[in-house]
Amino acid sequence: MPEHKIHDVIIIGGGQSALACGYYLRRTDLDYVILDNQKECGGAWQHGWDSLTLFSPAEQSSLPGWLMPKSENEFPTRDEVIDYMCQYEKRYKLPVERPLNVKEVEEKSDYFKIITDKSTFYSKAIISATGTWGKPFIPNIPGKDSFKGKQIHSAHYRKPEDFSDKKVLIIGEGNSGAQILAEVSKVADTVWATLKTPEFLPDDVDGRVLFDQASAKYYAEKKGEKFDASTYNLGNIVMVPSVKEARERDVLHSKGQFNSFTETGVLWENGEEEAFDAVIWCTGFRYATDHLQKIVSTDDRGKIKTQGTRSIEEENLWLVGYGGWTGFASATLIGVGRTARSTVKDIQNRLK
Repeated sequence: MPEHKIHDVIIIGGGQSALACGYYLRRTDLDYVILDNQKECGGAWQHGWDSLTLFSPAEQSSLPGWLMPKSENEFPTRDEVIDYMCQYEKRYKLPVERPLNVKEVEEKSDYFKIITDKSTFYSKAIISATGTWGKPFIPNIPGKDSFKGKQIHSAHYRKPEDFSDKKVLIIGEGNSGAQILAEVSKVADTVWATLKTPEFLPDDVDGRVLFDQASAKYYAEKKGEKFDASTYNLGNIVMVPSVKEARERDVLHSKGQFNSFTETGVLWENGEEEAFDAVIWCTGFRYATDHLQKIVSTDDRGKIKTQGTRSIEEENLWLVGYGGWTGFASATLIGVGRTARSTVKDIQNRLK
């Protein structure tokens, strides 16, 4: 056994999922600490683009225990979400240590050794809550490395003014692609490239409606009933105000797929060559689970086999907030509370 203190639980990550787990852990007699690799509170929201908002009103976007303060806008802004998370951390006196970058986790006989860039921690159980933001995904398209213009992923995009008067290719048919296209198209000549034709939700459908539908699907499947998923496709684009405004300007049109990059731009499927100054990749994320590779297997997306939120391979490891495979709606502010609560209960029973 190490001479150092062995915590009952260490949470790796300091965003919304970590805070939700911390909220339930503080109501137990378990000793725990949260390790965050960010310099400030607010998790991945700190890195969202300046105009980023939630899809739902504040009262539908809260962590367990304390409602997010009402926003003056229809949907809370990025800064309002960060402020809420910082206040939440203080309100519940959550023990966060930052910035600490967890390099790897090693398994010892009856505890874990968590190696960070500053010090080493020990714990009986681990909750990994690192999400996806740290693993932006860019597909390997022929010629990508030969393109001499600017390339960034949406994870690193901040504001449209960075692209003023440039010719910009925006890649990806999801919400980030539509939202970034909406604002960059005001200051730059933009083209939208997508694998399939973008599909838009009705104007009155926001995060509230999507969460209710996702909930209905979750409970139907739990009862073994068939769910009619024809209402809305949960992956379609939400018509937030900026996207509605872009529709009025008639810019929400995809040019389709391209085959490869050239030094100056891209080669479209029809053989047309087109030059661009910059490319913004809105192509999603993988799971930020590299720190666990010594103790469990991951697939090429970083996904780990779980039963509920507990790892099948490593029984004292839990994963919270990575999406559907770690619990219903667990990657959302309002949805993560359920999986955080059940995870903490599971850990309590395991460590008894």
